[in-house]
Amino acid sequence: MTRKLARTILKSTALAWSFAAVTSFGATQSAADTLADAMVGAYTHSGLLEQNRALLRAADEDVPIALAALRPILNWSASLSEVFGDTTSETTGGVARSIDTTTVSLELTASWQVYDFGADRARVEALKETVLATRATLLNVEQALLLRAASAYFNVGRQENFVALSRNNLRLLQQELRAANDRFEVGEVTRTDVSLAEAAVAQARSNLADAERNLIQAQAEYANVVGRQPGRLSGLPPLPSTETRIEAAQSVAVRTHPEMETARRQVAANELLVSAAGKDKLPVLSLTGQLSVEEEIDGIDSTERGSVGLELSGPIYQGGSLSALQRQAIANRDAARGNLHTVRHDVQQDVVNAISDFNAARASLAASERQIRAARVAFQGVREEATLGARTTLDVLDAEQDLLDAETNRISAQADQYIAAYAVLEAMGLLTAQSLKLPVQLYDPAAYYNLVQNGPVKRSKQGQQLDRVLRALQVDD
Repeated sequence: MTRKLARTILKSTALAWSFAAVTSFGATQSAADTLADAMVGAYTHSGLLEQNRALLRAADEDVPIALAALRPILNWSASLSEVFGDTTSETTGGVARSIDTTTVSLELTASWQVYDFGADRARVEALKETVLATRATLLNVEQALLLRAASAYFNVGRQENFVALSRNNLRLLQQELRAANDRFEVGEVTRTDVSLAEAAVAQARSNLADAERNLIQAQAEYANVVGRQPGRLSGLPPLPSTETRIEAAQSVAVRTHPEMETARRQVAANELLVSAAGKDKLPVLSLTGQLSVEEEIDGIDSTERGSVGLELSGPIYQGGSLSALQRQAIANRDAARGNLHTVRHDVQQDVVNAISDFNAARASLAASERQIRAARVAFQGVREEATLGARTTLDVLDAEQDLLDAETNRISAQADQYIAAYAVLEAMGLLTAQSLKLPVQLYDPAAYYNLVQNGPVKRSKQGQQLDRVLRALQVDD
């Protein structure tokens, strides 16, 4: 093969590598799917969010259940009884007389706990704190979901570019193989050079197969999180504005992270339960009332009775259970305090890890840009020297692999930088649909609680409104 032909191949491969350089992550601008689309899809599709919203509604119902202990309790009962038989006595002259009677009775009872030194009220307040803790848990699930959606989006872009890069590399190596065969035909290289080129092409095919597998898996993860297969990605959005000062970010995280809010509310709830357990040893004052009617069918006997009174009751000895329950409440409170301490340090460490990852990815991206420029110059120089006989085929392949590695590093560093930026927001407690201003109908965690907090009965206007809400919230498989 002549040097003119070799220079023609060099020119085509250089153009191909220039193309590869501009197809790094996010260069495509005509795509349909944006990062916001992926996050909106995850927010509206997630079964995990639906699960935790339902768990929050279940926690909401604990408040009116506990509140019922502070309200009057009304019960009714009705009975129908029949007595049959005969009676014989001196008054009947020894003659058997029937005593068959049928009696209908109706009873209405009422009770109202007037005063218990605040034990049940403390339990109600504890459950309100539990509701707030559950809301924070839901928000934390939302953060994790949105971070997963962002990671899925950038990983699809990463793998798409890896596939494009691998295909381009395979084309280049196939050109190298053709050039090596042509040069072998004219005696410029040996069979060893051809074999090296063949081995490189085989390795490139293997790398392409791995890249295509990784892309399929990344697309499956995207579909799992977002609810649909990805289209062509629209490219990289602007980097989100994040705090890169560790101390400042930790301060925000301790104040706003949902895990911190959950832990704080759990401590408050357990403090109230300790107070309630101590007051369970005190007497309870209740107001009671009863109204009953009893009447014989086919008879003349009828009884109407009513009563009202105050009842004061309290424990004397219950086998030590009340003291054990109080000690248990104290232990649970101490455990909640220990958990708050642990969560605070975990949240602060997560901030350090996220910011460190972001800074490392940013530095890696800058280094990979310099690496690409140097590797491209080196590759072009080695190719030129190879046409003059000063370099071997192995030298060319090594230089080409260095350039491929540099391009791969840049693509990964670019994706890692974005994922790390959103991880910083998540670590600070700021990765929510509301904070990101996603175009979605935000779920209001207080709306259901506001409907049920007073314990509406089913036949009331509020209860009927609640039934309509529950039907709208029904989740289909």
